[in-house]
Amino acid sequence: MTQLIIEQEFSKQAKELVAKMDLLEKASQLRYDAPSIKRLGVPAYNWWNEALHGVARAGVATIFPQAIGMAAMFDDTFLKEIADIIAIEGRAKYNQFSRKGDRDIYKGMTFWAPNINIFRDPRWGRGHETYGEDPYLTARLGVAFITGLQGEAGNKYWKAAACAKHFAVHSGPEQDRHHFDAIVSKKDLYETYLPAFEAAVKEARVAGVMGAYNRVNGEPACGSKTLLVDLLKEEWGFDGYIVSDCWALRDFHMEHMVTRTAAESAALAINNGCELNCGNTYLHMLQAYNQGLVKEETITEAVEKLMAIRMKLGLFDEHCEYNEIPYEINDCKKHHEVALEASRRS
Repeated sequence: MTQLIIEQEFSKQAKELVAKMDLLEKASQLRYDAPSIKRLGVPAYNWWNEALHGVARAGVATIFPQAIGMAAMFDDTFLKEIADIIAIEGRAKYNQFSRKGDRDIYKGMTFWAPNINIFRDPRWGRGHETYGEDPYLTARLGVAFITGLQGEAGNKYWKAAACAKHFAVHSGPEQDRHHFDAIVSKKDLYETYLPAFEAAVKEARVAGVMGAYNRVNGEPACGSKTLLVDLLKEEWGFDGYIVSDCWALRDFHMEHMVTRTAAESAALAINNGCELNCGNTYLHMLQAYNQGLVKEETITEAVEKLMAIRMKLGLFDEHCEYNEIPYEINDCKKHHEVALEASRRS
């Protein structure tokens, strides 16, 4: 079965499922903390999970050197092996949690990693999350991490879903990120800040892309037609999901002042391709709809995309090959040895 046929089948199944939802149910699935729809057999799902250098925040896990330390190995093959281990441990945790009905934050299979921002301003304070300042190295390591996390392209299901962040031109200083406008030339944009994201989309077929808090040349990154529609979706052909950085959409009307209300901010984001909201601005989506700012078709298409992602992870298939990964493989001796080797080499 070719990759295209697999994706078409998941898309078809997602459309059939979403067609059974009413508008309120569809709007509820645009949140990172999506509630269950019991009548349709859709369990609750929390999209927010982290895995920059190991599965984060939900109990013990094998922890590898921080991202910039692993970048210092200059070894994309080894990084891919590490990402595969992270995906395996993520599945082990997910399987254990879901058996107990625990679908809380940090327990899903959508990891918001890697961070492939270019680190050139030490005032940011989060440079350790990145692979450094070089666009080429960042691109190669980003592709390796994503493919290791998601699995081989021909597989029916992803082992885990990666998310390239923060798109785009995101660096420091941290305290200014909510209102800062990153003015960048076309040359610098395409030579410095975009190559790693382009590789993530075109080579690694990354599942998700997260927008940045800042504006880029006047447009808020999480609602930028230039970045999200014209570039990411149309020029590069990205067919995954786009998620806002957490509470970034409130910055539209609270910090950037490009909208006046939460409803307007929700409309600006979803109309420009942001399917998922980490935060609470999409709680105003029905208000935006009632004000004529958003069409139901736009909401429907966003939810179809999100459901297709969950299906490609096998989260609706009790016979998914990854469902049998046992919890005991998490934080095991074999994985410790790989982490130790990474520490030595970093």
